[in-house]
Amino acid sequence: MIQQTVTVTGEPTATIHHFRLTFPTSRHGAHTARHAAERWLADRRDCPEAAAGEEGAATASLLIAELTANAALHGRVRGRHARLALTLTAGTLRIEVTDARGDRLPEPGPGGDGESGSGLLLVASLAGAWGCEPHHPGGKSVWVECVWRPTATRQ
Repeated sequence: MIQQTVTVTGEPTATIHHFRLTFPTSRHGAHTARHAAERWLADRRDCPEAAAGEEGAATASLLIAELTANAALHGRVRGRHARLALTLTAGTLRIEVTDARGDRLPEPGPGGDGESGSGLLLVASLAGAWGCEPHHPGGKSVWVECVWRPTATRQ
């Protein structure tokens, strides 16, 4: 974990928390990455700018699960791993998953009763923004951003 404090002259101090993890592009690898990220987010609950309620944690968990599962299913290249990165500020959680398959860009499916294809519809409905960017050499990074509001202080 990396924590960074940014100070702009005359402005309040902002703390930025970073989490990065490389994982194998397999179901087990995606599962392990999601659980590690959930533990990391839970450990941030003591930081006033980073704590979020159960709803925020559940949304983050769903988004992380979908992106890591997609990397394991659609981003697999033999001998290459994927990377999960979280960037947490007082108001936003950015989740980014990078894999080695830049030729397979994410497209929301039609939804419905199919076994797959509706995950990105879920991502689009839960995230404030999402997108895909090329990552060299030959891969891609799929990212989502969601609102991360601090919980009310306990009295």
